[in-house]
Amino acid sequence: MIISKKLKKFKNISHGFFNRIGGKSKGIYKSLNCGPGSNDENINIINNLKIVKKKISKKSKNIFLLHQVHSSKFLFIDKNSKTKKKRIKADAVITNKKKLPIGILTADCVPILVYDHKTNIIAAIHAGWKGAYKDIVVKVINFMLKKGCNVKNINVAIGPCISQNNYNVKDDFLKKFVKKDKKNKIFFKKKRNVLYFNLPSFIKSQLKSKKISNIDHINIDTFNSKNNYFSARRSSKLKHDDYGRNISIIMIN
Repeated sequence: MIISKKLKKFKNISHGFFNRIGGKSKGIYKSLNCGPGSNDENINIINNLKIVKKKISKKSKNIFLLHQVHSSKFLFIDKNSKTKKKRIKADAVITNKKKLPIGILTADCVPILVYDHKTNIIAAIHAGWKGAYKDIVVKVINFMLKKGCNVKNINVAIGPCISQNNYNVKDDFLKKFVKKDKKNKIFFKKKRNVLYFNLPSFIKSQLKSKKISNIDHINIDTFNSKNNYFSARRSSKLKHDDYGRNISIIMIN
């Protein structure tokens, strides 16, 4: 489990970016696979989520997970509202509810944990290229600002994800981003006639566009097998028919 240096200093929250180590799953899902969307045995996923929850807090409610769909949709859970058991289709969750761990699942996409230490509001965001392109990060920040947050008090941790060196894309991908904004060209580089995209830097630029400066970028590449993270791209390269999911969590104590 990786802890953000920026978020660590706030004692009234708990958080963590988990890798694939320390769970019950076998085979290609070995071992801490937390993805209900994978084809792993359900009992293993349930047990793995219990392991994660204990590390965050033994007294907390069950981890709240979304049905992630690479969208710009987010969900707000008010401290007075009841959490629904059915997984909602969205890619970010925001809450001011205590003892409710909110989680995001990734396997190369970017997990983002957010905390405003004055309003005591947290958020967990799943941002693949589609969600980032659709401005999910900006939309979450805009909502938090409407709820009384201030950019000076917002702290963001960008978690382990695929690095630019391993994120090769096609020319039409570049055209899509440049059409959105010509300045986006800086997030691409060509090496030996292959185009590569820098997803975490693109997301960081979106945060900076909202005047957020308290950003911790945990620069760990999920594609590199030495780092022990699940990776959809690596699994595809190895011709596996599925892959596990890493979990990232934040909770108000």
